[in-house]
Amino acid sequence: MAVRWLCSLFGKPFDGGKRTMDHGSQQQQQAQQMPGPFHVFTGPYPGQHPTLVRLDELQREGAMLGQQVCSFSGLQSDREYKRLERELTRLLLELDQVETEGRMDLQQARKRAAGEVEGLLRYLEGNATHPSRLAIEELSREAQSLLLAGVVAPFRQGQAQDVTESGEELVEAVQDVAMRLAQVKTEGSVPLRKARYRALTRVCAVQEVLEGRVRTHMLALPLSDDTHEAVQRINQVMVQVSGARCQLVALLMGLSGRDSCAHLARVLTELLVELDSLDVSSNTAVRNYRKQVVEEINSLLKHIDLEGEGDDTHRYDLAQNDSIREIEAIRGRVSMLRGEVLRQGVAGQGAELQSLLTHLDEVDTGRNPCIREARRRAVLEIQALITYLDLRETLGRRNPGRDEPPPHTAVWRVLASLSDLQAQVLGFDGKRADKSYMVLEELLTKQLLALDAVDPQGDQETKAARKQAVKYAQNILSYLDMKTDEWEY
Repeated sequence: MAVRWLCSLFGKPFDGGKRTMDHGSQQQQQAQQMPGPFHVFTGPYPGQHPTLVRLDELQREGAMLGQQVCSFSGLQSDREYKRLERELTRLLLELDQVETEGRMDLQQARKRAAGEVEGLLRYLEGNATHPSRLAIEELSREAQSLLLAGVVAPFRQGQAQDVTESGEELVEAVQDVAMRLAQVKTEGSVPLRKARYRALTRVCAVQEVLEGRVRTHMLALPLSDDTHEAVQRINQVMVQVSGARCQLVALLMGLSGRDSCAHLARVLTELLVELDSLDVSSNTAVRNYRKQVVEEINSLLKHIDLEGEGDDTHRYDLAQNDSIREIEAIRGRVSMLRGEVLRQGVAGQGAELQSLLTHLDEVDTGRNPCIREARRRAVLEIQALITYLDLRETLGRRNPGRDEPPPHTAVWRVLASLSDLQAQVLGFDGKRADKSYMVLEELLTKQLLALDAVDPQGDQETKAARKQAVKYAQNILSYLDMKTDEWEY
């Protein structure tokens, strides 16, 4: 019985699925408040003294620059950073030249104004040199190197059509970069969140383009020129589309210095017009072939508008994303159920927890790794509660016989201890630096050592039960780590 229960506990893993991302509801949002160690200038200083009038003018200029500083998400090497730094430095010099006539009140007003500008400079530099910003840039460069070697360089050398098994390996490598980007912490900073979102959208778009490239070469295309008089031209368009795909990858990842997204969009649109003018109504196979090529072109066009993505929208704020809101609502309900279980030992929530898993499976995560990770964590929270309830129920029904082998009894004794520890882990709401975290980690490790000391004495059932109990303990440790890794979307 122990083996059957434990095996069912760790059966087929939850399949999150893949869907397309929808940010449609995010286009109407309130403007972000300006963060940082400074405030927006809200009005002129009282009085008509010439010095106060000049300070008023300079503070208004500083307020406008402050808005640009808060929207900037680049690096110190960027042209926009240098411009903002130059303008703020000029503003400081002009403030320093304001005559105060030795008056204390005017000196204090000038000092306050200069302090705000200095705060803007510190905020600008802090975000451009933040470790997370540098990590985002490093991952972006890693993706660039992968795509330069795997797509762009072969295309420039006339090898755009050569897609081998390395295509799938490249897709997996790019996906790995996307997942690591999703794990970069932004600490709520708007520039950092924008930078991460901007990098993610490009890497995920490139991943989808690459998947389309591999998929296309697996299709039975192109058709023979003898099939229909229009096939030759469709085949030629398909060759151009393959080249456009490589160009799009180069554009999205900043590997193309000559082309532009607008030019590529015009080329692809002209190809669509040309395909639409072909008369293929008499042949179903050719008509379907043309339809597939049109779909390929449209799949590329939808990524071309990413050039300004993350700069002038609030899509980077995933807290406003409908999918995230849906996931958070489910997590809120799970939290309530968890509280009931831990306070009252209430059983019977299994059906509702399973329905919440089904609901999560229907959440639209798209190609955004942050949303996928948020859903994965919500799934693990539900699964942790389900396994806890299942183990408590199984322990309650357990009625060992007199002839039960001592090693088997030892495994169940550890499982009972793990159940008590899991209850503490489910209720834990601290950080890794907390003493309670270290105590829980140590106790769980001791249970693993206790399982390691159990000698099955050749009994296969006991051996299998011990193996699954070890996995159960490791899952609790992993869940504890997940709760304390301070991940953010």
